[in-house]
Amino acid sequence: MSEVPPTRMNQQIYKVKKKAAQGGHKLLKKKADALKVKFRDYAKSIAETKSSMAGDASAAFFSLTQAEYAAGNFKQKVAEGSMTARIRVGAGVDNVAGVKLPVFSKYETGAAADNQSLGLVGGGKKIVAVREKFTVLLNLMIKLASLQTSFQTLDEALKVTNRRVNALENVTIPRIEDILSYISRELDELEREDFTRLKIVQGKKEAEEKAEEGKKAAAKAAGKENEADITAQFDATDDEDVVF
Repeated sequence: MSEVPPTRMNQQIYKVKKKAAQGGHKLLKKKADALKVKFRDYAKSIAETKSSMAGDASAAFFSLTQAEYAAGNFKQKVAEGSMTARIRVGAGVDNVAGVKLPVFSKYETGAAADNQSLGLVGGGKKIVAVREKFTVLLNLMIKLASLQTSFQTLDEALKVTNRRVNALENVTIPRIEDILSYISRELDELEREDFTRLKIVQGKKEAEEKAEEGKKAAAKAAGKENEADITAQFDATDDEDVVF
C-alpha cells in the first residue's frame, strides 16, 4: 500500500476499480449459478441415459443372438458388403452463459442400404428387429457421448469461474478496500496537519498584529506626552511684543 501515493486522484482511480471489480464479481456469480444449474441438468440426463442404455444394450444384443439363431451366422455376409456408412456423427456448439459446449448429433448420408437380401431364407424379421434395436442403441450412445463431453467442458468452466469469483471476493476487492482505507487515513492526516499549520500561522499572525498594535499605541501615547510637555513649557509672556 505504501507504493500507492495517497492522493485524491489515486483515490478516485481505486474507487472506479472497486466498482468495476464488484460489477465483475456480480456477473461472474450469476454465470457460476447458471453453470451450476446446467451442470446438474447434465448430470441428471447422463444418469437417466446410462440407466436407459443398460436395458437397450441388453435387448439389442439379445436380439442379435435371436437373429443368429434364426438366420444363421450372417456377420460374414455383412462384412462382405461395401461397408458404406449410412449414419455419421456431426459436431455442433451450444452456448451456455458464454461457455461453448460441444454437441454431437447424427445425420444420414443418404447411402443405399446394403445386404437387403439378408434373411430371405429365414430370420428376416429378427434381422430387421436387430437393425432397429441397434439404431436405438446408437442414438443413445451419441447422446451419452454429447452429454459427457459437455459435462466435462462445463465442469472445467465452472471450476475456472469459481476460482475467479473467489479471487475477486477474497483477494482483489479486499485489497482495493485496504488501499482506499489507507489513502483515506493519509488524506485525513494531511488535512489535520494542514489545519494545525494554518492555526499556527494564524496565531503567529495575530500575535504579530497585536504586537504591532501595541507598538503603535505606545508610540501614540508617547507622542501625546511629548506634545503635552511642549505645551506646558510654552509661556506667552516670555515672548516680546512685536511692533509694526
